Amino acid sequence: MPIDLHGAVTARSDSAAIDHDNQEMPVKFKPTLIAAALAAFAALPATATTVGLAGDDTWHQFNVSDIDALSFGTEWIDNGNSLDPNFGTPITFAFTIGAGMVGNFSIVDAGFAGDTFLVYNNGSFLQSGHTSSVPATVYTSAPDAGVDFDAAFADPANFSQGVFQLGAGTYSITGRLDQSVTDETPLALNSTVGAVRLSVVPVPEPQALLAMLAGLGLVAGAVARRRSR
Repeated sequence: MPIDLHGAVTARSDSAAIDHDNQEMPVKFKPTLIAAALAAFAALPATATTVGLAGDDTWHQFNVSDIDALSFGTEWIDNGNSLDPNFGTPITFAFTIGAGMVGNFSIVDAGFAGDTFLVYNNGSFLQSGHTSSVPATVYTSAPDAGVDFDAAFADPANFSQGVFQLGAGTYSITGRLDQSVTDETPLALNSTVGAVRLSVVPVPEPQALLAMLAGLGLVAGAVARRRSR
């Protein structure tokens, strides 16, 4: 029995005929078309977003959303522009620290406080592998930093963050949600916004390092003498 393109079954005296005026099609063709469509979808190339960091201490945003993510997971994604072809794809932050330089790589959660992240470099944990622990929260009562990443970074008691000192090398940083803000149910929202930044400076010369350590020693001695009085 033929079926039209809207799924409505129609009765015909000649079940083998195709009515080209009504754009009907025999049922036996439908599985073939579905299989072809699925095969074409599976053949689409995987996409991802790579953001290069210049080491200028500028925040670069990422998002988490198990609704927007193409994988329906909680990895860091690019969802800044729903019209962009990379919307919902995993986001990677890539950079190289040259010889004689040292980098400080910072991560902060924003939006509603209470989320934490796992952090990876080239697929393996970056050092400790996670940002700082913060209290789990319900979004209706959680502090909200919006996308003010400086304000969130200045509030480590509520907003999870991480600072990683990195030596010379090439890095490819990704992440995913570890702890999520919840609703009143409580079900995990699995949705947040965060940012990363990188600053790069020369490795201190030995003389400068010795002078800095000596200065720290003098300060520590003064504090100890003051406490002993």
